[in-house]
Amino acid sequence: GRGCEVFPANMRIKVPSMLPYRYGDLSALCGDAQFEEIDGVDALTIPSLIVEVLSESTEAYDRGEKFTHYKSISSFKEYLLVAQHRPHITHLVKQPDGSWIYNEYNDLAAVVKLTSLNCELNMSEIYENISFDSKKAE
Repeated sequence: GRGCEVFPANMRIKVPSMLPYRYGDLSALCGDAQFEEIDGVDALTIPSLIVEVLSESTEAYDRGEKFTHYKSISSFKEYLLVAQHRPHITHLVKQPDGSWIYNEYNDLAAVVKLTSLNCELNMSEIYENISFDSKKAE
């Protein structure tokens, strides 16, 4: 098998409950990637992690309807929602029984454990070189 692979925002993700596809800000998996051609372009079919960077215009959709549709992807195990205007990450992890555990991180010293990729992300690295506008963070 292969190691882990990260795909950028222009990678289509096949979402069974909302065909033909959606775009995440990042997606990743460990092992061999699988694709299906949709409208002449490859769409990733088995992401284990999907990351969305939240904006005012997309946050409600990313947290609600889009997450609901992503859950129709059988390989989907982790969802990371990254705030832009303050250090804040929401991390949802699928359990063996199909339920999801919800974690929040607000401290730049925190470490986010990505179980589906068997790795850790330091909040300080995620937000490296980002200056927060105190008015937007409120």
